[in-house]
Amino acid sequence: MAMVNIKIEGRSYQVEEGLTILEAARKCGYKIPSLCAYMDGRCSKASCRVCLVEVKGARGLVASCVYPVSEGMEITISSQKAIEARRTSVELLLSNHHKNCLQCDKNGRCELLEVSKMVGAREGKFIGEMSPTTYDEVAPSIIRDTSKCILCGRCVETCRELQGIGILSFQKRGFKTYVGPTENRSFANSPCMQCGQCVLVCPTGALMEKSEIGKVDKAMKEGKYVIVQTAPAVRAAIGEEFGDRIGTPATGKMVAALHRLGFYRVFDVNFGADLTIMEEATELLHRIKNGGVLPQITSCSPGWINYMEYFYSDLIPNVSTCKSPHQMQGAIIKSYYAENHGIDPKDLFVVSIMPCTAKKYEKERPGQGHDGINDVDAVLTTRELARMIKRSGIDWKHLPDEEFDDDLIGSYSGAGVIFGVTGGVMEAALRTAYKVLTGHEHDLISFKEVRGLQGVRDAEIDINGTKIKVAMASGMKSAKVLLDQIRDGKSPYAFIEIMGCPGGCVNGGGQPYVKPMFLPNEDDDILYTYRQKRASVLYSEDERQKIRQSHNNPDIIKLYKDYLGEPCSEKAEELLHTFYNANRERYPHK
Repeated sequence: MAMVNIKIEGRSYQVEEGLTILEAARKCGYKIPSLCAYMDGRCSKASCRVCLVEVKGARGLVASCVYPVSEGMEITISSQKAIEARRTSVELLLSNHHKNCLQCDKNGRCELLEVSKMVGAREGKFIGEMSPTTYDEVAPSIIRDTSKCILCGRCVETCRELQGIGILSFQKRGFKTYVGPTENRSFANSPCMQCGQCVLVCPTGALMEKSEIGKVDKAMKEGKYVIVQTAPAVRAAIGEEFGDRIGTPATGKMVAALHRLGFYRVFDVNFGADLTIMEEATELLHRIKNGGVLPQITSCSPGWINYMEYFYSDLIPNVSTCKSPHQMQGAIIKSYYAENHGIDPKDLFVVSIMPCTAKKYEKERPGQGHDGINDVDAVLTTRELARMIKRSGIDWKHLPDEEFDDDLIGSYSGAGVIFGVTGGVMEAALRTAYKVLTGHEHDLISFKEVRGLQGVRDAEIDINGTKIKVAMASGMKSAKVLLDQIRDGKSPYAFIEIMGCPGGCVNGGGQPYVKPMFLPNEDDDILYTYRQKRASVLYSEDERQKIRQSHNNPDIIKLYKDYLGEPCSEKAEELLHTFYNANRERYPHK
């Protein structure tokens, strides 16, 4: 890549051509305050005016987040003019901001508060009437509080550029401007995936997950048998909430913390992932052998399911009817587990720890329960679990490594672990499909040709002479390419995996925030590598497992032998499968 020579604060540097001043300054060791540049450094709005700098020869100050470097450019960050302008910009933002910082869930990860410290913002510098505000808590997954919105536009860009939807936009003008769905509708009444990617990029508490910690507290007080189950991606990120570097495995400490929080049993959703593979792979093979609708599309991501019902409901016949792993496991806990332990299912309270905000909505959907009993009663994000651990005074650094409870549904395979990364469901299914079609295990176990973090990938798998074309997509903007092929009758694939969040569950909307200003010990390229680092935790754990195929999980084998009969049996269909709504009505409550 071509390089250009620039000067920052009078010192000479060589930087890549095409970088913005903000990006170049960061690479050269300077921290220019910024609120509207996000994730990979992109910024299309330049709306916050917090990153203003002087450039020799330019008229006035420039927004460093959108101004590109050029040969010979001379940049000044520390001039009195630039310092005062940045401070004024922040003070104006604060004048229209609800400053209940002590009660805000973003406290400790609020970029506005951090930038206020950086620029030396003065209290009450500008006082006047505040913009009209909206507090939307109707949807099950996400809360929108415009009193904390700084109109940076990050959420707008994320919804449009990553998911290709554009639910959020700037509404009205001037002092009345706000960010929200059309006509200031609730998320519950908008075609929102509930994926939470907007929450990940919000610099303040304007967008947050809807907490269900209170539900868990109440169940414990009432003496319920409160069982917790954790998704595979949670272990790959929970340590970040306690200062661990991104990519640090945290399975053992996470389990130890959950034991100390007083849960009756601590289970791994990897068991449910193995169960999902047994059902989904069998469903696929039935379709292939019996001339069923192809390609079959996975159904583990509730964000993707929401999107499908809104925009591609004509493809419902292509989507697997399998519930997602945590819902399957919840159903088994409240039937098979309850019966074997003589517990009334009504006295069981199942809590899922998820990397995903959409799972909060998923558990409320019709078809996610049996005999009037929910499969899952509460969903907490990775961030919410961290809050529970912190408020309980548990010292993360001194926790020992402990094992998940082994009680009927305790064992899991490596195939279940990799569900948390894009391509993982596909690879897990192929491991089992290979055994069914050939009668023996795949020598290499792994199918690395389906791995990768690109938005869209495909592969052709040769299984004993039978060639199966498969594809994977993460993020709805990427998935749209594959979905349009199916709609047009041009899809060459037999099986397609779709995940709602770019990179898969490791980058779910409920995962720890990746904000460089709060990660001083991370590498400079962390915005580009954090997904890969989290994914590597799951692939490493898969390789350490003695059992790496779902069909070899002994507890799964016993479950089918003693209770379900066989995959896709009548009993399995009753407990483990669901349905979809072609009209896509919103279901905030049952």
